[in-house]
Amino acid sequence: MAGPTMPKNLLDVAAPGRDGIGASPPRPDGILKVKGDFAYASDLWHEDMLWGTTLRSPHARARIRSVDVSAALAVPGVYAVLTHEDIPGSRFYGLEIADQPVLAIDEVRFHGEPIAIVAADHPETARRAAARIVVDYDVLPAIGPAEALDPERYGYVHAPADYKAHAFGNIVHSQHIHHGGGDSARVRARADVIVRGEYEVGMQDQAFLGPESGLAVPAEDGGIDLYIATQWLHVDRQQLCPVLGLPPEKVRLSLAGVGGAFGGREDLSMQVHACLLAQYTGKPVKIVYNREESFFGHVHRHPATMVFEHGATRDGRLVFVRAEIVLDGGAYASSSPAVVGNAASLGIGPYVIPNASIDATAVYTNNPPCGAMRGFGAVQMCFGYESQMDRLAAELGLDPVELRRLNAMEQGSVLPTGQVVDAPAPVAELLRRVEAMPLPAAEHRHTADGVDVRELPGGVSNSTHGEGVVRGIGYGVGIKNVGFSEGFDDYSTARVRLEVLGGAPVALVHTAMAEVGQGGVTVHAQIVRTELGVDLVTIAPADTRVGSAGSTSASRQTYMTGGAVKSAAEAVRGTVFERGRLRHGWTPDLVAGLRLVGGKVVDRADAVVADLVDLLGDEPVDETVEFRHRPTQAFDRSTGQGVGHVQYTFCAHRAVVDVDVELGLVKVVELAAAQDVGKAMNPLAVLGQIHGGSTQGLGLAVMEEIVVAEGRVRNPSFTDYLIPTILDTPPMPVDVLELADPHAPYGLRGAGEAPTLSATPAIVAAIRAATGLALNRVPVRPEHLTGL
Repeated sequence: MAGPTMPKNLLDVAAPGRDGIGASPPRPDGILKVKGDFAYASDLWHEDMLWGTTLRSPHARARIRSVDVSAALAVPGVYAVLTHEDIPGSRFYGLEIADQPVLAIDEVRFHGEPIAIVAADHPETARRAAARIVVDYDVLPAIGPAEALDPERYGYVHAPADYKAHAFGNIVHSQHIHHGGGDSARVRARADVIVRGEYEVGMQDQAFLGPESGLAVPAEDGGIDLYIATQWLHVDRQQLCPVLGLPPEKVRLSLAGVGGAFGGREDLSMQVHACLLAQYTGKPVKIVYNREESFFGHVHRHPATMVFEHGATRDGRLVFVRAEIVLDGGAYASSSPAVVGNAASLGIGPYVIPNASIDATAVYTNNPPCGAMRGFGAVQMCFGYESQMDRLAAELGLDPVELRRLNAMEQGSVLPTGQVVDAPAPVAELLRRVEAMPLPAAEHRHTADGVDVRELPGGVSNSTHGEGVVRGIGYGVGIKNVGFSEGFDDYSTARVRLEVLGGAPVALVHTAMAEVGQGGVTVHAQIVRTELGVDLVTIAPADTRVGSAGSTSASRQTYMTGGAVKSAAEAVRGTVFERGRLRHGWTPDLVAGLRLVGGKVVDRADAVVADLVDLLGDEPVDETVEFRHRPTQAFDRSTGQGVGHVQYTFCAHRAVVDVDVELGLVKVVELAAAQDVGKAMNPLAVLGQIHGGSTQGLGLAVMEEIVVAEGRVRNPSFTDYLIPTILDTPPMPVDVLELADPHAPYGLRGAGEAPTLSATPAIVAAIRAATGLALNRVPVRPEHLTGL
């Protein structure tokens, strides 16, 4: 059987003379992507392949009386039409809880749930066949978040007998945190001022540009080779094997070109359907979602309703926080339990608060499943607690930045979970720096025709020439954990090989890390260049032939897989030095001071003691290492106490906005940020992460929302689901701090998620400042500003 045509995306990352960590070498995929030559998963091709498609439910909740596939099978060119009855193994899968049917069995629980899959010799043939499948539904009322909390009255999303979550009713997971005296009457009596606020966050989509796609190829050994755009190769395989009825060694995954992820590729989408069709037909099967199907095919950010109470003394010292959070988990669990843990443990923000009572709950509903998205539970909370800090500052007559600085946590502070912050936590310094940045000009630029309308709300739609436009300034700061938490065995594997090729030392790095655009392949080469002193570093394609690298999520990959690459390179270096010791009689003292620089072995005095090519000869050095961070522990179920997180990261924003208060239009004039990254491994990539995260926070603040009515998605397109374009994205000055975390490789901190948190509340605070409106919901829409 001929093999698939694989993209040649991964070239030599380094050219001679480029630096290691701390430099900003070009990305190996950068030029290809800019020129449109990068091969994504949707570009995969096999000469003998079939095309797969999915029939999805038009209803949010319904019983399935019958499914008739006979008309679909009669379509010429159709090779297979499969329902749940055709699955050879388990009929369920799930990231944390296996509660999601591969194909609906006797009930559909969300709009767009897969019911049947088709394989045909042409994509249009597959779609026409799927349209001929007849499903007889008994449509039922959809259960939303409010109804989910009263199952005796409104019913169960999952029947109690079928419940797989470790909870009850319609609850996916809940977490209570009790800190100090909680919000007892005695504690509340110490507060001179108490402010209460109710807040709501809409459903945000990851909106990655590359749709879900992949190619499943049946192998001669009876297994499956899957080429896929994903965030976590090994956990995909872990879920696929039981469904296919195959052992792990017969399900082999290779990473194809990924067009963005942001959490939306952490769960299975088309992977399992392509594999089932390939297994059934004995032919390669490719599935590519169109944009509308993509909105139904992956999880989204959890919508949230939050009720906060903050109590403080007259001089602004926080006394207590009470928070109640309900997260809409949608029809299936996905990663809701971990999102709940983040929401609860990070729910008071980066502040020192002696007393807290927090309850976070995720509920099953008949809305689309929600799971991982950049910020992972901390985004919703940040909007709530930062809105409260502004409200509290107004009540006390204090400057909102000064109130934050007054209560800012620092190294040594104790979190509401009882965990001590044992690394730098420069919250006050970040606020000071972002406040000190120069403000943009108050006057708009002029053209020959007057004010440059491109700088005004509404832009070139020419809706205003400055009349009714008011400027506002707002601030926000947030806290985000890095890595997997709550006792999860978080590790990453890396293999590094050093050998002589063409008379020069060359390193090969092999991991299963999913490169989804974050730049990990660039950083891995920088690490190896730094540790092994070689210029030529090649990154092998990511696949399951090497151990797991964990997910490309939780801001963890540079810390975890970068740490694994560092450790493997150090092991290679140690073997090289041991070879020199045995061959040349080097003393332990000499070996202790040796380094690899520019293909040479040098001592403390920078004198060359050996040539790396000579030491290697014809014997490559090959080391594989598993890297783990410090252990964490699950939060206590009743008190929420425990060392749940391995690292924290912080970012502060200042937003400047212009608001047309008559039309309800908003233009973000500037979005300044200050963030501590521990060590800027690749400064240009760090800036890209901060800019990108800030832009997604902007989207949530003023435009991005999946509109769901009675369980049905109303805007599954980029025509109706709006994301920021270059015209919406303002200048973003950034101040980067590098305060090393002593527990992390190179002292680094994960940088990708923190800016997504604080951008949203900073922008909304600026809009409030301009309008005087409360604005307790995001995204802020024109009707919220005009009252229409």
